[in-house]
Amino acid sequence: MTFIKVCGLRDQASVDVAVRLGVDAVGFVFAESVRRIAVEDAAALIRSVTGPTVAVGVFKGSSVPEVIEIAAAAGLGTVQVHDVRSAEDVTRLREAGLTVIRAVVAGDSSGDFGADRLLVDGATAGAGVPWDWAGQARPDGEWILAGGLNPGNVRTAIDATGAWGVDVSSGVESSRGVKDAALIEQFVSAVRSGA
Repeated sequence: MTFIKVCGLRDQASVDVAVRLGVDAVGFVFAESVRRIAVEDAAALIRSVTGPTVAVGVFKGSSVPEVIEIAAAAGLGTVQVHDVRSAEDVTRLREAGLTVIRAVVAGDSSGDFGADRLLVDGATAGAGVPWDWAGQARPDGEWILAGGLNPGNVRTAIDATGAWGVDVSSGVESSRGVKDAALIEQFVSAVRSGA
């Protein structure tokens, strides 16, 4: 089955819906964003993530020590980092006990830094804009597709790219930064309709 991550969660109701639907991961943003969450607020929500669902901290613009410190304070075991610069960065995060998702923009050719997973986003990470699924080179192996996904296009995106997983944020919002339970359900249903 396709891996599903719902990102940018900031309230208990959204976390509860995602966990009830059995999504694989829920994301909490610690980077500059309308979806940014305070560490203490995230920690409370992360404690309610149960079952097979994994909590992921999303970082951009933080140093490796800052990522490690915030992950520990929030109770995270997995981090998604948008500006990993070297294999050494990945090693330091893993030595701190973290699973590492390296996030890149479509077309990034900087190579494999040994992260546990790779996430490929649109040209501007977090902007909610799809990239050229047909024309852009895609990674091999298990990778996560992000950028502009919603209940209406996610099946097409999976079929076009062969992505192992998908990540959604703005595509399941009723307004900017506000998650919509019905849209989360529709997204998960659309992904699983082709499983």
